[in-house]
Formats: sequence, structure tokens, C-alpha cells
Amino acid sequence: MSSARLQVAASSADARDPAPDPAPGPAAGAIKPYCAHFDLCGGCALQRLDSAAQLRLKEARLRDALARIGQVSPARWLPTISGAPWGYRRRARLGVRYVRKKGRVLVGFRERQGRLVADLARCEVLAPPLDGLLLPLAAMIMQLSIREQLPQIEVAIGDDAAALVLRVLAAPSAADIERLQAFQGEHRVHLYLQPRGIDSVHPLTPPGPRLSYALPQQQLQIEFLPTDFIQVNGAINRALVSAATALLELDADASVLDLYCGLGNFSLALARQAQRVVGVEGDAGLVQRARANAERNGISHAQFHQADLAADVGAAPWLDMYYSHVLLDPPRTGALALLPQIARLAPRRLLYVACDPDTLARDLGVLVNQHGFELLAAGVVDMFPHTAHLESLALLAPGIDHGA
Repeated sequence: MSSARLQVAASSADARDPAPDPAPGPAAGAIKPYCAHFDLCGGCALQRLDSAAQLRLKEARLRDALARIGQVSPARWLPTISGAPWGYRRRARLGVRYVRKKGRVLVGFRERQGRLVADLARCEVLAPPLDGLLLPLAAMIMQLSIREQLPQIEVAIGDDAAALVLRVLAAPSAADIERLQAFQGEHRVHLYLQPRGIDSVHPLTPPGPRLSYALPQQQLQIEFLPTDFIQVNGAINRALVSAATALLELDADASVLDLYCGLGNFSLALARQAQRVVGVEGDAGLVQRARANAERNGISHAQFHQADLAADVGAAPWLDMYYSHVLLDPPRTGALALLPQIARLAPRRLLYVACDPDTLARDLGVLVNQHGFELLAAGVVDMFPHTAHLESLALLAPGIDHGA
């Protein structure tokens, strides 16, 4: 947890964009929203609560889901992993709309009460430099001939560079290209164009930057493309990776299976301590980049495989290996189809990283109540401050009746 701004707050009992937020009810800790656009923008909904109250709300949400849906309770609650509440968001999807009545282009998140793009001057949760670029972006797009054929912008911010992927439904003119290049140079961001599907994304000025983020505690540098999934909050991701490594209690003989491994965010960190790591991911491009990240960081004992983890993987050769530890980081739908296979592996420790408390609770209920695992610990990870989106951790181990 190397960031000076990062803190681990004591629990009161700690792309996958968040779902729409419910408005919080009356509670202790009510404050005036910091963002001037709070009443209009639907990007976050908990700014009427101070940080401590937001964490209490999320902790209560996780407790309720585990008890009500999974009928489980951890032996201990982990401290909530939390950090700086502003300027944290390094991945986002912004809407773009030319409004004829206003004679302007709007760039931002959707309005709270609809699907229209909110009229925003800046965004307090976007990481620099994007927090202050909404109006300059809108002004530049207003000058383009394709201003009505540019519906969204994908934001991806690395440690040393920022990329914007512009979805273009028509080819920009030569004058448009000049304006885009001028904006890119003036604001020190890198623009990409996406005329069709994800495979059509290309830099406005080749070859484009090498986007990356560091995991200093593990001495890792992870490279990614502007359309790749990365955890939205860089500081919290660093703390989460370190917490995962500590909770798994790896030794030099450990053999780890990392399911939904993505770019190798967890796999490569775990490989710093384990004898062998096997990562599995459904996206072929992410698998390719995970292998490249392993090579770039001098890690030869991490293997990566492509597989559709929502399908039957019972015959997959990587499941025939022995694993002392398993890390599971599924999408919002959870990992229900994989649970019998994970139970059969009977790892010494299983760490579940979840981005939805309801599917986490459902899956934990299956692992504990049907497969005999013990829920050793659970806690909140505040990846998205000011939103009701809830990330969490759950640590399990086989119970004494496992396999009976």
C-alpha cells in the first residue's frame, strides 16, 4: 500500500462499470455534496454522506447480502480497504451529444433521471487530466464535421499517459484530423478512433503510447491497451493486490490458479511468491497481453490459458493440475458454473474477489452450504467512492467435512 493517500479504514463491524446507484436514505454523516453537478449527474449518488457513512452503508449492504442470500457469515470481518475519494477514476465511458437547442456539444456521464448526457463543466472523480477536460473536449468536438456521429468516448489513464478512444460513426475529414491532432498536442492526451468494433480501434497518431500502471510492492509494471479492462481505482487496486497476496498466505511451494485473470493483475503479483501460477481468461487479447506482461517482468513460471469460464470447463487440461490456492475474480454474474470444479480442487485457501454482493453471497452460500467450505473472512473494497457500487473480498478454506 505505497500511496501516501491510501488508508485502510477500520471496519465498523472494506468493464465492470458500476450499476445505477440508489439514492441513500437519511443517515448520520449527512453533508453537502462536494460536486457542483451532483443533482444532475448520475455518475455517483452518495455524496450527501461523508466517507465514513458511505463505508458504513456498504459494510451493512455486504453483511445483509451474505446473511440473507447466502445464509453465511465470516469468522472475521476484514478492515475496509479505502482511499482518496476524489480524482481516482482512471477508466470511464463518457457520453457525447450535440444538442441543437443549446447549439453545443455535451461530454459527460448520463443524467441522474434519464439517458441524456449531463451538462458538466468538470468531473471530480475522474483522474487527472480528464477531470478538467470535459469542456475543452466538448468545444473541440463542436468544431468537427462529425460532431453528430461521435456518441461516446472511452477513457483509459495509465501512470504516465492518458488515452481517449473516440467512437466515430463517420470518417473524420482532413480538417477534423487537424483539430484532433491539435487537441492531442495541446492537452497531452493520446486520441484513438473506433470506426467499427473493438478490433477497429487505432491511434490517431501511430504508434500510440505504451499505457501501463505499476504495482510497486510486487515490482511489476503492467501494460494495457486503452480498451482493456483494468481496475478503475489505481490506488485501491494496489492495496487490493497486496491484501490478496497476504490473505492467501503463499509459500515457495504454492501452486495458484487465477480464474478471470485478465492482464495478469493478480497472477503476476502472486507469481512473485508462488512456485507456479496458472491464469485463465476468456478474452484472447487479454491472455496474449498477460503473457507479454509476464515476459516483460521476467516471470517464467506463470502460464496463461484462454477458456470460456461461463461454459463447462470440466475437461480443460489446466484443471487436472494440483493447486494449493485459487483466486477467483469473476464479472458481476459471478462464478456459479465453476464452483463444483473449484470444490473438487479443494485448495488450502480460496480468495473470491467480487464486484457484486448478491452474486458473491449466492456463490459463497453454495461453497459453504453445499461443498463444505468455511468462510474465514470477508470485507469491503471501496473501489468506487461516492457510488453504491460494492466490491468485496471473501476468504475460504475447505472445512473438515469437505468431500464427504
